[in-house]
Amino acid sequence: MKKLGLIGLVALIVVVFIALDLGQYLTLEYIKSQQGHIKAFYAENQLLALASFFLLYIVVTGVSLPGAAILTLVAGAVFGFVAALILVSFASTIGASLAFLVSRYLFRDMVQARFGGSLKSINDGIEKDGAFYLFALRLVPAFPFFVINLVMGLSSIRLWTYYWVSQSGMLAGTMVYVNAGTQLGQIDSATGIFSVEIISSFVLLAMLPFIGKLILAMLNNRKALAGFKKPAHFDTNMIVIGAGSAGLVSSYIAAAVKAKVTLIEKHKMGGDCLNTGCVPSKAIIRSAKFMSHIKRSREFGIKKADASFDFAEVMQRVAQVIKKIEPHDSVERFTGLGVDVIEGEAKIVSPWEVEVNGKTISARNIVVATGARPFVPPIEGIEQVKFYTSENLWDLREKPQKLVVLGGGPIGSELTQAFCRLEISVTQVEMMPRLLLREDPEVSDLVKQRLIDEGVNVLVNHQARSVLQEDGKNYLIVEHEGEDSKIEFDTLIVAVGRNANSAGFGLEELGVELNPNRTIKVNEYLQSNIPTIYACGDVAGPYQFTHVGAHQAWYASVNSLFGAFKRFKVDYSVIPWATFTEPEVARVGLNETEAREQSIAYEVTLFGIDDLDRAIVDSEDHGFVKVLTVPGKDKILGVTIVGEHAGDLIAEYVLAMRHGLGMNKILGTIHIYPTFAEANKFAAGNWKRAHAPQRLLEWTGKYHAWKRN
Repeated sequence: MKKLGLIGLVALIVVVFIALDLGQYLTLEYIKSQQGHIKAFYAENQLLALASFFLLYIVVTGVSLPGAAILTLVAGAVFGFVAALILVSFASTIGASLAFLVSRYLFRDMVQARFGGSLKSINDGIEKDGAFYLFALRLVPAFPFFVINLVMGLSSIRLWTYYWVSQSGMLAGTMVYVNAGTQLGQIDSATGIFSVEIISSFVLLAMLPFIGKLILAMLNNRKALAGFKKPAHFDTNMIVIGAGSAGLVSSYIAAAVKAKVTLIEKHKMGGDCLNTGCVPSKAIIRSAKFMSHIKRSREFGIKKADASFDFAEVMQRVAQVIKKIEPHDSVERFTGLGVDVIEGEAKIVSPWEVEVNGKTISARNIVVATGARPFVPPIEGIEQVKFYTSENLWDLREKPQKLVVLGGGPIGSELTQAFCRLEISVTQVEMMPRLLLREDPEVSDLVKQRLIDEGVNVLVNHQARSVLQEDGKNYLIVEHEGEDSKIEFDTLIVAVGRNANSAGFGLEELGVELNPNRTIKVNEYLQSNIPTIYACGDVAGPYQFTHVGAHQAWYASVNSLFGAFKRFKVDYSVIPWATFTEPEVARVGLNETEAREQSIAYEVTLFGIDDLDRAIVDSEDHGFVKVLTVPGKDKILGVTIVGEHAGDLIAEYVLAMRHGLGMNKILGTIHIYPTFAEANKFAAGNWKRAHAPQRLLEWTGKYHAWKRN
C-alpha cells in the first residue's frame, strides 16, 4: 500500500503538471518576459524567493519533470553566480537523490529478483568502481540526468556515495549553466545577445561535454597509473612487442613519422603469418592445386597427364618460399627503415618500461602485438602421441598414410584439401553440424561436397573424446549421436582455433584487463585500461586475420604517438576475409545468417558463376556471387563470393562498401572481357533488372509502338 501511495503521489504531480500546462512557465521565453517581476519579488522577499525556488527545484528533479536546465539559467539570472551555484548544487543533488530513492524503493527488488543473473556483472562493476562510473556519467552528460537517477536506483550503490559523487560530478556543469544564466540576466536589448560575455558563456556551455571528457580522461589516466613512478625522460617514443603483421606495421608507421621506435621479437621476425600461417599454408595449397589439375587433365582436353612427387620435397618448397619472403620482414630491412630491432624476450615492468636481455628500456607508450598460438583442446590421451599444429606442421617431412585433421574451420578445411590432393588418406573431424560455420549453409555445403568428391572422409557432428594407442596403432575416439567410434591415424593435425598470447610478459602484474577469451581488453582507440599500453593484432581481437592486424596497427601507432592532439576510432565496418579452399570462399559485411540473427532487413541478388564465359573457358564454372542490399536501394550490406579467385574478386565490393558506392556504380564500371571480375558486374546487372522501373518501361513500350506506326 505504501508503494501504491507513492506511485499515486508521483502520478498526481505529473498529471497536474500536464493538465495545467505548467511546462509553459518553465520556458526561456516566459522567464525572460517575467524577468523584471521576478527580480522585483526577489528584492522584496529574498528568503521566501530562495526557499520557494529551492523547493521547486527539488520537486522538478525529484519527479523527473522537464525544466531543470531552464531553472538553472533562471537562478543565475536572478540570484547571481555564487548564490545560484550553492542553491542549484544542493537542490539538484537532493532532488536526484529523491528520484534515486523512489526508483530503489519501487523497482529494485523486483528488477534484481527477475534479472539478477543478467545484472550480476553490472552490480559487480558498481560495487568495485561505482563511484567513478557515476562521476563519469555526471561529468559527461551522455544520458539525461533523470535516466541516471532512475537506473542507478536499481543498482547496489549506497545513498551517501550517490549523493556526494552526484554533487561533485554535476558541479562543473552547474557552474557553466549558472554562468550562462547570469549573462542572460544582463540582456536588456537585442544588442546584448551579441556581447562577448553572453557569447563566451554559450560557447562554454557547448563545450561542456568535451571539457568533461577531457577532465574524465585525465582523472582516469591518473587513477590507472597511480602507484607507478613515471621516468623523468624516455629512451624511445614507442616500444612494440612482437614482430608479426601488427607489430611490423606499427613500427613502420612510427619510423615513417620520425618517431624513435623499438621493436622486440623473441622468436622469428614476420610472426605466425610468415613462419607458420598464411605463407606456408598457401605454399602447400599451390603445390596441391597443381596436382589436382594433373588429375583433371581430361577436362582440359589432355588425354593423359601424370606427375610423381616426393612429399619431403613439397614440404621443402614450403620452407624455401618462407625463406624467399623473409627479407620483407627481416631485421635488416626494418633497421634500414629506422626501427631499433631487438631480438629477445620482453617483459613489461611498468606502464612505461620493458625489460629485454637484462636491460630496461623506457617509452612514452607500449604497443603489444604478441599474436596468438594454436589452441589444443583437452582431449584425453592426446599428449601420448605426437600431434601437429600450425606451429610445428611445417617440420613434417615423412608423408602421412592416414591423416586426421581435427577442425572444420578455414585452417582445418584448407589443410584437409591440400593434404588429400597430395595423395594422403584424410579424415576431417568437426564437432559442429557443418564446416565453415561462419558462412551461410549453402557455402558450407559446397565446400563439404567438394572435399568429399576429392576423397576426404568428412565427419561433422563428431566430438573428439580421446586418443587411444592399441596394438601399436593410434586411434581417435569420436562420439556421434551418443555412440563412440574409432578412427585410425598415424598423423594428427589439430586446427580448432587460436588463443591470444597475453600471458607471461607482465600484463597480469600491471593489472591489464583481459576479455573472457584472454584477448587484451581495449577501447575504440585500441588502448587498454593502462592508458600507456595499446594492443593490436590477434592478441587484441576481435578478428584474427593478418590484414586486420595491419589495419589495427595504424590506429594503435597513430593514437599512441599523437593521441594528445587527435585520436582515431578503429573502423571495423568493412572487414573482408577469404578461405582458400577450392572452391575459394570470400566475404565482406553481412551474410544471410547474420542478417537474420540481427533482424536486419535485406534483399538478395545472386549470379551463378557457372554462366560466366571466363569460368567456362577455364573449366572453373562453379560457385556464385551473392550480394545483400538494403531493400529497395542499391546500398550493399554484404557480399559472399564462392568460386575461383573469390579472394581477389571481393576487393571490388570491399572498395564499394568502404566508400559508399552501390550496385549502380558497379554496373556502370567497365570490366575487361573475358575475366572473372565480370561476375561482379553481372551480379549488379541482376540487381538492376530486379529493380527496373516497370511502370516507366510500360510507357516506353507504348511510345516505341506509336513510333513504329
